Amino acid sequence: MIDHALHPVLERIADALERLAPESGASPDFDAAEAFVWQARSQTLAPVAAVNRVDFRLLKGIDRQADQLLANTRQFARGLGANNALLWGARGTGKSSLVKAVHAEAAKDAPDGLKLVEIHREDIPTLPALLDILRSCGRRAILFCDDLSFDRDDTSYKSLKAVLEGGVEGRPANVIFYATSNRRHLMPRDMIENERNTAIHPGEAVEEKVFLSDRFGLWLGFHNMDQDTYFAIVEGYAAHFGLDFRDIRAQAVEWSVTRGARSGRVAWQFIQDLAGRQGKIL
Repeated sequence: MIDHALHPVLERIADALERLAPESGASPDFDAAEAFVWQARSQTLAPVAAVNRVDFRLLKGIDRQADQLLANTRQFARGLGANNALLWGARGTGKSSLVKAVHAEAAKDAPDGLKLVEIHREDIPTLPALLDILRSCGRRAILFCDDLSFDRDDTSYKSLKAVLEGGVEGRPANVIFYATSNRRHLMPRDMIENERNTAIHPGEAVEEKVFLSDRFGLWLGFHNMDQDTYFAIVEGYAAHFGLDFRDIRAQAVEWSVTRGARSGRVAWQFIQDLAGRQGKIL
């Protein structure tokens, strides 16, 4: 028998454990916002008051990728066939900007609305819990993971199988998965080659990780841009925000040289600097 004097102590311990435990069973208010961020620790969806996005019309030099992803997203929003998408390629070329811009465009015509739910790379192991919430809510949602990649001995990629193709339940019909990555196969090439060279069965050693990218039905590649495209992006931003165009190309070139690259990100950074020098608030 437990000494009655211990009862208050045990009750306090139980209360403390309940406070530390994540809340469960609370359905998110999907009417509170158009986008949400998955909080893995509490297993809740936090509404985003204002999505950090670029207008779809301002995205230059990625017309083919934009058209394909928008068409795919509109099909999904209407309940038609659509594929999970992997946007891969060079840094700063507009991958994550395109996902957010496409969501805004497709949501305009979505019959029952379309939500954007972001999950951080390190929270991939909690995907099953998030899928249960999204499946039960019935609302159509783009599940978005930015900068997705896996390193050696990282087994969290297995959680993606339920979203893409594998698992008994598979991906919920009301959820589609979009990911961006700098790596086409989601893991470094040197690690792929190293595992092939050291494994007893080289093909089997890397097949599970490498072929994960094959489970995305839509692959969109993003590559470094030429100077004309870079100018088009800069001038598009300048016109949109009403900035002074005088000597803008020479300034844009100088800015890109100091950054050692031409990309949509570099163009946006230049525009922010230019707007500040002209006393404009973006």
